[in-house]
Amino acid sequence: MDNRPIGFFDSGLGGLTSIPYLMNTLPQERVIYYGDTARTPYGSKAVTTIRRFSREITDFLVESNVKMIVIACNTISSTCLGELRQRFPDIPIVGIITPAAQEVVNQCDTASRIGVIGTKVTIASHAYRNFIEELKPELSIFETACPAFVPLIEEGIIDNEIMDMTIRYYMDDFVEKNGLDTVVLGCTHYPLIQENISRIYPQLRIINPSSVVIGQIDRILTARDMHAENSDFTNVFYASDLSENFVNMIDHIFADVDEDKKVKFMNFDLEKERKNGLL
Repeated sequence: MDNRPIGFFDSGLGGLTSIPYLMNTLPQERVIYYGDTARTPYGSKAVTTIRRFSREITDFLVESNVKMIVIACNTISSTCLGELRQRFPDIPIVGIITPAAQEVVNQCDTASRIGVIGTKVTIASHAYRNFIEELKPELSIFETACPAFVPLIEEGIIDNEIMDMTIRYYMDDFVEKNGLDTVVLGCTHYPLIQENISRIYPQLRIINPSSVVIGQIDRILTARDMHAENSDFTNVFYASDLSENFVNMIDHIFADVDEDKKVKFMNFDLEKERKNGLL
């Protein structure tokens, strides 16, 4: 038993999409979340910058005494997972790509035509393709970057014509040209537009890593006897820029979560705190 919280982090609010799945599947667990909303998006930044930001956030979560860290971001998972595991070998650190790749293999057969959509960095890393092909090389994988999705989602531009037009801009030719029947949401922001994608392309099977990763978390907690029991820890959600959009999105994402699992908000700019010598 381990009643310490689980640490989640993302470049912004996208990683929040994993938390309701955790709360519904493992209701005794509590969370410390860090969304780097002041510096989002990460997907178009240099890998060296992404690594520096990720080290800062991971250090903060470790200092907050979490028992596990979940990288609820495909961009960070594809570029920083190995380095962060080496930095903190005694803390289980879970990336979001490997469990999702396994889910693709479980659901798809050799006739499947699988598209991966994500940020520029995630797609350029070919992380999904490499993991999937390692597990089942005969699968057909296609990839495309959709860089405008994250800024629009961060601004709350979801249920309107602008988002639908942007989805069509990136995906119409991608889906048709490659004859896709499956799409992997290769960014944790993208579940927030999953309904849009399903409405525009009803023929597609959609694989959502934000939900799939919870199974990996559960397996690790079970293997290490680290499940919480009667935890009274308050869920705390930090943002480097605690904007109205961030708070509103939490309310939207957590609409179906029990009231007693709602969250405490904290504004905490890691970069500013470190410059001021407070960390």
